[in-house]
Amino acid sequence: MPNNFFQFKQFMIQQEHCAMKVTTDACLFGAMVAEHVKQTISYRAQNIINSCLDIGTGTGLLSLMLAQKNKQLAIEAVEIDEEAAKQAEQNFVHSSWKSNLSVHCTSIQQFVKNNTRKFDFIISNPPFFNNDLKSNKHDRNIALHSAALSFEELIYCIKTTISAAGRFAILLPYHRTTEFIQLAKDYYLEEHILVKQTPNHPYFRSILFFNTQQADTKNKEIIIKLQDDRYSEIFIEYLKDYYLYL
Repeated sequence: MPNNFFQFKQFMIQQEHCAMKVTTDACLFGAMVAEHVKQTISYRAQNIINSCLDIGTGTGLLSLMLAQKNKQLAIEAVEIDEEAAKQAEQNFVHSSWKSNLSVHCTSIQQFVKNNTRKFDFIISNPPFFNNDLKSNKHDRNIALHSAALSFEELIYCIKTTISAAGRFAILLPYHRTTEFIQLAKDYYLEEHILVKQTPNHPYFRSILFFNTQQADTKNKEIIIKLQDDRYSEIFIEYLKDYYLYL
């Protein structure tokens, strides 16, 4: 049974009221996004990324990981589930970056109808599955399945809220990667990371970075754990600033 909380080095995630708990792949995604934003700002030598939108924040994990490494960011998180939104707000309030973080309890579709702001970076760990077997728990179905947010709707919401020079990053199940890339044809795929649990497992997640500006695609593979159950060097490099025992 999952713990009601997950302790990181600089913040804690309370998760007892969230359908989707902290997962290893979400942590990897959050760490990679945080580093990507940090490196982009450093490379450009100016704060061209000042605002971020987190679509479907859940516990608020991704926003907090991003805030830890990018303290200049104003991050707005959207969460449709009321209990999860309250939980994310609680996690934000008890963090060191609470002044940079806010939660909107609404659907992203409704948010974009009322929103006039543009965001420099957008992140999402969207509903994963389409036409897969559902559970009998309504909140978990919303979190896991795309009935409440299709890929087409997600891309429309990104188009509506992204700035002219903006970027976005998505965590997806591997088997839906091609579908999403084809639907996001108006954007440039800047980086495509394929994720395996171990060297002997097939790919199970894709991490995609998109750009509104022309960019060549960089391809990468990440293996989370080695055959002896130790974390891989690249996983440790990304998560060492977050996980307690790395």
